[in-house]
Amino acid sequence: MRRGWKMALSGGLRFCRRMLAWVPVLVIVLVVLWSYYAYVFEMCVVTVANTVEKVIYLAVYHALFVFFIWTYWKSIFTLPHQPHQKFFMSYGDKERYENEERPEVQKQMLLDIAKKLPVYTRTGNGAVRFCDRCHLIKPDRCHHCSVCSMCVLKMDHHCPWVNNCIGFSNYKFFLQFLAYSVLYCLYIATTVFQYFIKYWVGDLPNTRSKFHVLFLLFVACMFFVSLMILFGYHCWLLSRNKTTLEAFSAPVFLSGPDKNGFNLGFIRNFQQVFGENKKLWLLPIGSSPGDGHSFPMRSMNESQNPLLANEEHWEDNEEDGRDFSAIIPKFKFMYAGNVQQRWNSVLPCLAR
Repeated sequence: MRRGWKMALSGGLRFCRRMLAWVPVLVIVLVVLWSYYAYVFEMCVVTVANTVEKVIYLAVYHALFVFFIWTYWKSIFTLPHQPHQKFFMSYGDKERYENEERPEVQKQMLLDIAKKLPVYTRTGNGAVRFCDRCHLIKPDRCHHCSVCSMCVLKMDHHCPWVNNCIGFSNYKFFLQFLAYSVLYCLYIATTVFQYFIKYWVGDLPNTRSKFHVLFLLFVACMFFVSLMILFGYHCWLLSRNKTTLEAFSAPVFLSGPDKNGFNLGFIRNFQQVFGENKKLWLLPIGSSPGDGHSFPMRSMNESQNPLLANEEHWEDNEEDGRDFSAIIPKFKFMYAGNVQQRWNSVLPCLAR
C-alpha cells in the first residue's frame, strides 16, 4: 500500500515538473502574441496613416514573423537524437560490468568494447566515456542530460526557453531561431521608433495605441540586447566548432585535452552545422552532415605527415604532365646564381 502511494506521489511530482517546464515557453508565446497584436493592429492599422508605408511594414513584418515562429517551433519539437543501439551495452556485458568489483577490470572491459566503436574522446583521467545511467559508451561530443534523462548526441545545452535539449538534431534550428529573433526585435524597434517619438512629444493623440507603441519599443530593445549577446556567443562557438559544454570543459582525446580539437576552419565549421547546400542555410530544414556519432577532428589531419598529406597534389601534377624533377634543379641553380651575384657585390665593399 505504501509502495503504491510512493509511486503515485513520484508520478505526480514528475507530471508537475513536466508541466512547469513549459512555463518559460508559455511566457515567450504570450509575449509574441501580444507583440503581434500591438504591431499589426495598434501600430500599423491604427497609428500609421500612410497606406504604402503600412503595406510595406506589414509585408516585411509577416515575413520575419513566419520564419521566427517556424524556427521556434522546430527548436521546441525537434527531438534530440540518442546514440545508436550499437553504443549500448549488451545484456551480458552489462551484467559482467555490474558484477565486477575491481575498477581496473571494469576500465579494461570498457576499453575492449570501445575498440569496436568510432570513439576518440576520453574522460579527464583517460578512461572511456561511459554513462552509468543509460549504460552506453558515449559517442564523441555526446553527454547525458539530467533534465531529459537521456544521452544526447553533440549536446550543447538544455534550454528552458524551448523546453528542449539543444544538440545535433536541432542546433541549426536554434541558431536560426536566435538570428530571426534578433531581426524580429530589431525590425520592430526601428519601425516603431519614429512613432514613439511622436507620441512622446505629443504630435499624436493620446489614445490606447500610445501604451502599446511605447511598451513595444521597450520590450523589443530589451529582448534585442539579450538575444544579441546570446546569438553573438553562439556565433563564436560556431566559428570554433565548439559546443557550450566544450567551451567550459575542453574535450579530451587520446593525446590529451585539446580545446580546438574539432576546429576545422571557419568555412568547414559552418558547414558542420548548416551543411554544404546553400539553399537550405536560411530554412529550418535539417542539413547538418553526418549522423551525430562521429565528427572530423583537427588532430587527425595534423597528425598526418605533411608530405603524405600533399601526396594527392603531387600525383595530380604528375598526371597533368608536369615534370617537377626538371624544375627543382633549375630552382637550385637560380638560387645559387643569386647568392653568387650578391657575394660579388659585397666583396668590393669589404676590400675598401
